[in-house]
Amino acid sequence: MPLEQVLMLLVAAAGAGWVDAVVGGGGLLQLPALMMAGVAPVEAMATNKFSSVFGTASAAVTYTRTTKVDRPVALPAAGLAVLSAALGASAAAAISAEVLRPVVMVVLLGVAAFVTLRPAMGAVSRPHLRTRARVVAAVLTAGVGIAFYDGIMGPGTGTFLIIAFTVLLGLDFVSASASAKIINTGTNVGALLLFGWQGHVLWALGLGMAACNIAGAQLGARMAIRRGTGFVRVVLLCVVAAMVTRLAWQQFG
Repeated sequence: MPLEQVLMLLVAAAGAGWVDAVVGGGGLLQLPALMMAGVAPVEAMATNKFSSVFGTASAAVTYTRTTKVDRPVALPAAGLAVLSAALGASAAAAISAEVLRPVVMVVLLGVAAFVTLRPAMGAVSRPHLRTRARVVAAVLTAGVGIAFYDGIMGPGTGTFLIIAFTVLLGLDFVSASASAKIINTGTNVGALLLFGWQGHVLWALGLGMAACNIAGAQLGARMAIRRGTGFVRVVLLCVVAAMVTRLAWQQFG
């Protein structure tokens, strides 16, 4: 691979790490960059997971040092996510992306409308919403449903996790993002285990991208912690708009 393409991928990995650490959605940068460099789609997905797992895990560590993480939800959901994402990745070939994309676009547009029309959502924590039933619902939604989707397709996983924790548990956006990173680490590990076993990961390239992904993730996590929920909200809406645009281009372009 030419040096200029490798450098492009390293820059994309750093940007993806930043986006993933704040709201998720770094695959918007890494996956297209890998495919533009001539990497086959399945190898691009596998190498993206390999790079992302390091950045997401490093962001999770940074968040847990300074931000309240909902461990009773995040830890069991992350455990379930490893298996669910692996099952999703194994089912990816049997489910048409053309069928899933319109559904994901509609859901993302709904998320954007919901966040826009409810400006108070995620601004502060609402602990009165937390009940045992909601905790169970959050664990199953994040660790099974969203994790399975991440294994199949992936775009919007971090955003869906943040919205789920905000709506179901009343977390503010920063705490929701912190908890989401733990589950997202689990989804990346689950999909990566399957892709690695199948021999699709480009290990040497992935290691270089992982280092840059970690650097971007550290910067993103620290900015989110320092700037607070308003910053996360704005980035979330921007990422959702970018995801909808890209999915629409893939579907109709």
